[in-house]
Amino acid sequence: MRVRDADKEKLVIEMAIDQIVRDGFQGFSMNKLAKACSISVGTLYIYYKDKDDLIQKIGAVTALQFFTSTVKNFSPKMSFEEGLWKQWENRAAFTMKYPKEVAFFEIIKHSPHSEIILDSIKEFADFRMIMKEFIDNGLRNKELVPMTFEAFWSVAYGPLYTLLNLHTEGKSMGGKPFKLTKEIMKEAFSRTIKALKP
Repeated sequence: MRVRDADKEKLVIEMAIDQIVRDGFQGFSMNKLAKACSISVGTLYIYYKDKDDLIQKIGAVTALQFFTSTVKNFSPKMSFEEGLWKQWENRAAFTMKYPKEVAFFEIIKHSPHSEIILDSIKEFADFRMIMKEFIDNGLRNKELVPMTFEAFWSVAYGPLYTLLNLHTEGKSMGGKPFKLTKEIMKEAFSRTIKALKP
Protein backbone atom coordinates (compact mmCIF):
# COMPACT_ATOMS: atom_id res chain seq x y z
CA MET A 1 0.00 0.00 0.00
CA ARG A 2 1.31 3.46 -0.91
CA VAL A 3 1.95 5.96 1.87
CA ARG A 4 0.46 9.43 2.07
CA ASP A 5 2.90 12.26 1.38
CA ALA A 6 2.02 15.51 3.23
CA ASP A 7 3.77 17.73 0.65
CA LYS A 8 1.99 16.00 -2.22
CA GLU A 9 -1.33 16.31 -0.41
CA LYS A 10 -0.73 20.04 0.13
CA LEU A 11 0.06 20.45 -3.58
CA VAL A 12 -3.12 18.57 -4.53
CA ILE A 13 -5.19 20.90 -2.32
CA GLU A 14 -3.57 24.04 -3.78
CA MET A 15 -3.97 22.86 -7.38
CA ALA A 16 -7.58 21.74 -6.83
CA ILE A 17 -8.49 25.14 -5.37
CA ASP A 18 -6.74 26.89 -8.29
CA GLN A 19 -8.56 24.79 -10.88
CA ILE A 20 -12.00 25.10 -9.31
CA VAL A 21 -11.64 28.87 -8.90
CA ARG A 22 -10.41 29.23 -12.49
CA ASP A 23 -12.58 26.63 -14.30
CA GLY A 24 -15.50 25.92 -11.94
CA PHE A 25 -16.78 22.41 -11.24
CA GLN A 26 -17.53 21.79 -14.92
CA GLY A 27 -13.89 22.31 -15.92
CA PHE A 28 -12.45 20.38 -12.99
CA SER A 29 -11.45 16.71 -13.27
CA MET A 30 -9.24 14.26 -11.42
CA ASN A 31 -7.21 13.74 -14.62
CA LYS A 32 -6.51 17.48 -15.03
CA LEU A 33 -5.65 17.75 -11.34
CA ALA A 34 -3.23 14.81 -11.48
CA LYS A 35 -1.54 16.30 -14.54
CA ALA A 36 -1.22 19.74 -12.87
CA CYS A 37 0.38 18.06 -9.83
CA SER A 38 2.65 15.83 -11.98
CA ILE A 39 1.29 12.71 -10.30
CA SER A 40 -0.71 9.73 -11.48
CA VAL A 41 -4.49 9.74 -11.16
CA GLY A 42 -4.09 6.65 -8.96
CA THR A 43 -2.13 8.73 -6.44
CA LEU A 44 -5.16 10.99 -5.96
CA TYR A 45 -7.19 7.98 -4.86
CA ILE A 46 -4.78 7.41 -1.97
CA TYR A 47 -6.11 10.66 -0.52
CA TYR A 48 -9.71 10.80 -1.80
CA LYS A 49 -12.42 8.26 -2.71
CA ASP A 50 -13.57 10.27 -5.73
CA LYS A 51 -13.98 13.81 -7.08
CA ASP A 52 -16.88 14.63 -4.71
CA ASP A 53 -14.89 13.38 -1.70
CA LEU A 54 -11.94 15.57 -2.74
CA ILE A 55 -14.13 18.68 -3.14
CA GLN A 56 -15.90 18.06 0.17
CA LYS A 57 -12.73 17.40 2.16
CA ILE A 58 -10.95 20.45 0.77
CA GLY A 59 -14.12 22.49 1.33
CA ALA A 60 -14.29 21.34 4.96
CA VAL A 61 -10.65 22.30 5.60
CA THR A 62 -11.17 25.73 4.01
CA ALA A 63 -14.43 26.35 5.88
CA LEU A 64 -12.84 25.37 9.19
CA GLN A 65 -9.94 27.77 8.59
CA PHE A 66 -12.43 30.55 7.83
CA PHE A 67 -14.67 29.91 10.86
CA THR A 68 -11.66 29.63 13.18
CA SER A 69 -10.16 32.90 11.94
CA THR A 70 -13.53 34.69 12.13
CA VAL A 71 -13.87 34.13 15.88
CA LYS A 72 -10.22 34.86 16.74
CA ASN A 73 -10.15 37.28 19.72
CA PHE A 74 -13.93 37.56 19.42
CA SER A 75 -16.47 36.95 22.17
CA PRO A 76 -20.26 36.91 21.85
CA LYS A 77 -20.27 38.91 25.10
CA MET A 78 -18.60 41.91 23.43
CA SER A 79 -20.69 45.00 22.85
CA PHE A 80 -22.39 44.77 19.47
CA GLU A 81 -20.24 47.49 17.89
CA GLU A 82 -16.96 46.09 19.24
CA GLY A 83 -17.86 42.52 18.26
CA LEU A 84 -19.00 43.43 14.75
CA TRP A 85 -15.79 45.42 14.19
CA LYS A 86 -13.73 42.40 15.33
CA GLN A 87 -15.72 40.28 12.86
CA TRP A 88 -14.94 42.76 10.08
CA GLU A 89 -11.24 42.78 10.98
CA ASN A 90 -11.04 38.99 11.09
CA ARG A 91 -13.01 38.43 7.89
CA ALA A 92 -10.96 41.07 6.05
CA ALA A 93 -7.65 39.64 7.30
CA PHE A 94 -8.59 36.12 6.18
CA THR A 95 -9.86 37.27 2.77
CA MET A 96 -6.76 39.37 2.11
CA LYS A 97 -4.41 36.57 3.18
CA TYR A 98 -6.26 33.75 1.39
CA PRO A 99 -8.11 35.24 -1.62
CA LYS A 100 -8.16 31.98 -3.63
CA GLU A 101 -9.46 29.96 -0.70
CA VAL A 102 -12.23 32.52 -0.18
CA ALA A 103 -13.14 32.42 -3.89
CA PHE A 104 -13.18 28.60 -3.66
CA PHE A 105 -15.38 28.71 -0.55
CA GLU A 106 -17.83 31.06 -2.33
CA ILE A 107 -18.13 28.57 -5.20
CA ILE A 108 -18.61 25.68 -2.76
CA LYS A 109 -21.18 27.65 -0.74
CA HIS A 110 -23.47 27.82 -3.76
CA SER A 111 -23.15 24.17 -4.73
CA PRO A 112 -24.75 20.85 -3.74
CA HIS A 113 -21.61 20.19 -1.66
CA SER A 114 -22.37 23.04 0.75
CA GLU A 115 -24.68 21.29 3.22
CA ILE A 116 -22.57 18.11 3.26
CA ILE A 117 -19.45 20.15 4.06
CA LEU A 118 -21.07 22.32 6.73
CA ASP A 119 -22.76 19.31 8.37
CA SER A 120 -19.39 17.53 8.54
CA ILE A 121 -17.76 20.32 10.57
CA LYS A 122 -18.54 20.15 14.28
CA GLU A 123 -17.04 23.61 14.70
CA PHE A 124 -19.63 25.07 12.31
CA ALA A 125 -22.37 24.30 14.82
CA ASP A 126 -20.23 26.03 17.48
CA PHE A 127 -19.74 29.01 15.15
CA ARG A 128 -23.51 29.29 14.61
CA MET A 129 -24.12 29.20 18.36
CA ILE A 130 -21.49 31.88 19.00
CA MET A 131 -22.99 34.15 16.34
CA LYS A 132 -26.55 33.52 17.55
CA GLU A 133 -25.52 34.42 21.11
CA PHE A 134 -23.78 37.57 19.83
CA ILE A 135 -26.88 38.71 17.91
CA ASP A 136 -29.23 37.79 20.79
CA ASN A 137 -27.06 39.82 23.19
CA GLY A 138 -27.14 42.80 20.80
CA LEU A 139 -30.93 42.62 20.67
CA ARG A 140 -31.33 42.13 24.43
CA ASN A 141 -28.98 45.06 25.16
CA LYS A 142 -30.87 47.22 22.63
CA GLU A 143 -27.70 47.68 20.56
CA LEU A 144 -29.28 46.15 17.44
CA VAL A 145 -32.61 46.74 15.71
CA PRO A 146 -34.67 43.58 15.18
CA MET A 147 -34.69 42.36 11.55
CA THR A 148 -34.72 39.15 9.60
CA PHE A 149 -31.43 37.25 9.51
CA GLU A 150 -31.03 37.86 5.77
CA ALA A 151 -31.53 41.61 6.15
CA PHE A 152 -29.13 41.65 9.12
CA TRP A 153 -26.44 39.76 7.21
CA SER A 154 -26.70 41.95 4.12
CA VAL A 155 -26.47 45.18 6.14
CA ALA A 156 -23.83 43.91 8.62
CA TYR A 157 -21.46 42.23 6.15
CA GLY A 158 -22.50 43.29 2.63
CA PRO A 159 -20.48 46.53 2.68
CA LEU A 160 -17.37 44.70 3.91
CA TYR A 161 -17.58 42.02 1.23
CA THR A 162 -18.14 44.63 -1.48
CA LEU A 163 -14.95 46.41 -0.37
CA LEU A 164 -13.07 43.10 -0.19
CA ASN A 165 -14.18 42.20 -3.74
CA LEU A 166 -12.93 45.58 -4.99
CA HIS A 167 -9.65 45.01 -3.13
CA THR A 168 -9.22 41.51 -4.58
CA GLU A 169 -9.88 42.85 -8.09
CA GLY A 170 -7.51 45.75 -7.40
CA LYS A 171 -9.87 48.26 -8.89
CA SER A 172 -12.91 50.31 -8.02
CA MET A 173 -15.87 51.29 -10.16
CA GLY A 174 -14.75 52.62 -13.51
CA GLY A 175 -11.40 50.80 -13.29
CA LYS A 176 -9.80 53.19 -10.80
CA PRO A 177 -7.04 51.40 -8.81
CA PHE A 178 -8.25 50.37 -5.35
CA LYS A 179 -6.64 49.01 -2.21
CA LEU A 180 -8.68 48.56 0.95
CA THR A 181 -7.28 50.48 3.89
CA LYS A 182 -8.31 50.46 7.53
CA GLU A 183 -9.56 54.05 7.10
CA ILE A 184 -11.92 53.08 4.26
CA MET A 185 -13.04 50.04 6.21
CA LYS A 186 -13.77 52.20 9.28
CA GLU A 187 -15.68 54.71 7.13
CA ALA A 188 -17.95 51.94 5.78
CA PHE A 189 -18.24 50.37 9.23
CA SER A 190 -19.41 53.64 10.82
CA ARG A 191 -22.26 53.84 8.31
CA THR A 192 -23.08 50.14 8.77
CA ILE A 193 -23.27 50.38 12.56
CA LYS A 194 -25.58 53.41 12.26
CA ALA A 195 -27.95 51.38 10.10
CA LEU A 196 -27.99 48.50 12.61
CA LYS A 197 -28.38 50.46 15.87
CA PRO A 198 -31.79 51.51 17.21
